[in-house]
Amino acid sequence: MLTLGSLGFTAPWLMLGMLALPILWLILRAVPPAPVRRLFPGVVLLLGLKDDEQVSDRTPWWLLLLRMLAVAAVIVGLAGPVLNPDTEEQAGSGPLLIVMDASWASAADWTARQDAVDAALAQATRESRPAALIRLTAPEETAFQSADTIRARLGGILPTAWEATQANMARSAEILPEGAFDTLWLSDGLARDSRTSLLTALEDRGEVRVIESPRSLIALHPAGFDAGNVVLTAQRLGAGGERTISIAAHGLDPAGRPTVLARVPATFAADETTATVELSLPSELRARVDRFEVEGQRSAGAVTLPDDSLRRREVALIAGRENREGLELLSPLHYLTKALAPTADLLDGALLDVLPANPDVIVLADVATLSEAEETAVLEWVDKGGLLLRFAGPRLAASDVSRAAEDPLMPVRLRAGGRTVGGAMSWGEPKELADFPQDSPFFGLPVTGEVTVSAQVMAQPDPTLADRVIAALTDGTPLVTRKRIGAGQVVLVHVTANAEWSSLPLSGLFVRMLERLSVWSASEPPSAQDLAGTIWQPVSVLDGFGKLEKADNLPGVAGEDLAGAPLGSDLQPGLYQGEDRSLARNVIGADTRLAAMAWPARIAVSGLVRPKETPLAGYLLALATLLLVADVIASLALSGRLRGAGPTVAGLALAVMLLPQDAPAQSTSEEAFAIRAASEVTLAHVLTGDAALDDMAQAGLLGLSETLFFRTSVEPADPIGVNLETDELAFFPMLYWPITPDQPTPSDEAYAKLNAYLRSGGMILFDTRDADVARFGASSPNGRKLQALAAPLDIPPLEPVPADHVLTRTFYLLQDFPGRYNIRDVWVEAAPPDAELVEGMPFRNLNDNVTPVVIGGNDWAAAWAMDARGAPLFPVGRGYAGERQRELSYRFGVNLVMHVLTGNYKSDQVHVPALLDRLGQ
Repeated sequence: MLTLGSLGFTAPWLMLGMLALPILWLILRAVPPAPVRRLFPGVVLLLGLKDDEQVSDRTPWWLLLLRMLAVAAVIVGLAGPVLNPDTEEQAGSGPLLIVMDASWASAADWTARQDAVDAALAQATRESRPAALIRLTAPEETAFQSADTIRARLGGILPTAWEATQANMARSAEILPEGAFDTLWLSDGLARDSRTSLLTALEDRGEVRVIESPRSLIALHPAGFDAGNVVLTAQRLGAGGERTISIAAHGLDPAGRPTVLARVPATFAADETTATVELSLPSELRARVDRFEVEGQRSAGAVTLPDDSLRRREVALIAGRENREGLELLSPLHYLTKALAPTADLLDGALLDVLPANPDVIVLADVATLSEAEETAVLEWVDKGGLLLRFAGPRLAASDVSRAAEDPLMPVRLRAGGRTVGGAMSWGEPKELADFPQDSPFFGLPVTGEVTVSAQVMAQPDPTLADRVIAALTDGTPLVTRKRIGAGQVVLVHVTANAEWSSLPLSGLFVRMLERLSVWSASEPPSAQDLAGTIWQPVSVLDGFGKLEKADNLPGVAGEDLAGAPLGSDLQPGLYQGEDRSLARNVIGADTRLAAMAWPARIAVSGLVRPKETPLAGYLLALATLLLVADVIASLALSGRLRGAGPTVAGLALAVMLLPQDAPAQSTSEEAFAIRAASEVTLAHVLTGDAALDDMAQAGLLGLSETLFFRTSVEPADPIGVNLETDELAFFPMLYWPITPDQPTPSDEAYAKLNAYLRSGGMILFDTRDADVARFGASSPNGRKLQALAAPLDIPPLEPVPADHVLTRTFYLLQDFPGRYNIRDVWVEAAPPDAELVEGMPFRNLNDNVTPVVIGGNDWAAAWAMDARGAPLFPVGRGYAGERQRELSYRFGVNLVMHVLTGNYKSDQVHVPALLDRLGQ
């Protein structure tokens, strides 16, 4: 390619044609224009005369210039001019391999990265170089092919929510194409040791050039909880000047709509890479938060998902003795109730009665002895992650619990009798609290002299005692001890829960200590050993852009992998649900540190932002055409042939200009409709004349189309509303027809089109939308209207959907077909009377055709409907059950469309083993 500043030419040798322009000028100048013809009878007198001296008129200079410009435009246009060509592209005629990190760190400027790849592929196309593409986060075997082929599927390549692992890099090096090639590496800018081996392998094949974005990358660490506040820490790639960002807490409002619950600014100080901010949220609001994100970043790394650590905790309070009437202040639970009520849901009852509710914390106030059944149940509960908080008291001090040997539900062995200080019968003074150690959950809480201890139970000295003390008195005596049991913990406060033995329950410190303990069990991430042997089901996962997606179709993850395995396609960042709690696996961990990649000096690194390449050939050839048209008109005018036709030409031009541009001819409109409907799989709904209902049907089919796009290989275009009287129906595989009592009845011509549509394999989904009050039938106005509308149609006998109908398994395994309502009365074409169960087949051999009609009243469009952001437009049910019903309605829609497009292929015997395996038979 020849470049002149910001202009390049893909075929510069054609510019030699410009040398012929002076010669062409002389030739055109020597040729006179055509003479003007005039009808004059007297010219007969001049016949036979000869003029030996002839003078030819010359072509006007401006006409010559017009022609020269037209020829020059053609020559330059054929030379392949390109504005802002990619001059940094390495020279060469061999294959080009494009390597993309395609991680979450690439998502923020993914469009610019696609443009850079598109420009490189366009350059390869002009130079006839084959190309190949590898994503390091999901490496697949590739082969060199036409660059245009890769450009065609470039829009479907998206970043992932994880980074390339060592295994991904090794796999990428193994599957490199054979032979020599050059490499263009689009890096996300993050340092990884695993790049070295792959870079060496690529350099062995040819030149390597790297493109990196100068964009500042910001990530968000998992949310923490400290002193009653949510702690958020952001990290940026590389230090810089002072910068302020906004962190938003997203969740559901009381009406169930997604919204921003809170915003808080975070400021990076100059030359600092981290910024920490605390967000104070009421416990009720904290429980609604489903994600925190850095606004304006649009990447999975800028999003952190909270789990059970931020929700309102359930605390069970159990005392060793009942309250004495009129002596509430002496009750073991009085101060606990006052302290925990604002931040936790309190449960009361017998120990074995509250355990099935699976509380987060159980508090035993001066409960000394547990029955064998109670001890076994509590041990199992603690082992799964519960926090048992015990308070001492007279009963515990007088018992033999944990004396000779450590009790399983006590953190330490106890000495007999306890200790009393500062009383009438003692020599010492009441003891005060010492500062909390760094590894204590109470670390950072201010310790004042207001808390004194006059009596306590004493811990027996033990080699492990020092590691189990999380609070002590000034003389070193343990005040609070703990130990781990499986995924849970047991904590003992060595004084009473009331003010009998200490002033701790009367202080503000008591409230803050309890609040920290009530969330402590969930604030520490479990280890792989804690989760060994468990299976966690993904609830929602993040895509590369930080958007939450449902994960019902993903398999469960082993607990040890969830705790420590690297993220990838088998373990995506998201929220995972276990038997009794949820855990979040975020892109950025608490210990993650971002570092910029330092490429070797021999590697050429360029920026991502550059002027977009613009081919100019089309514009120049269009200009040449206009100049040649102007030349023709000017030549006609000079020869006088345009004078008589002048008014006609002007009138025609004026008529064309006055034509209404927004009212195309009927044939053009029909052709555009046909092209739009037939270019892609398109779902359609019947226009009823009710604007609100038609809009809902449009939104419902749009939601179903989006679901098909993301879950199946079907990529539908936007749905279309059809007029039964004027529009052609053959383009649509399925029509959704919502029923209203007052919609017009189609004409005979429309019924003829509908019958032809049904006989040619089309399907109509009739929806009376009244299953909540009438189910299916003629007992409602909508049902009676349906009978009237369907009477002229050629509809076969119907029956309720049988359990072995192909609709129950075309894509998902279903037994119910809910929409906004969940009534199973859905009717389809009846099976042949002789349909029998074939030996060895789990399903009957039903008709091979698609059922022409499906009739029900579950208001499916309302359940499918979503807005432009993908949010549901109408509520379905309540809470999780409602969302589950909506998910099943989407699955029914997917099954319906797959049935229309594929028929009864799932009845073939080849599918039987897979179906039986999924059914568990």
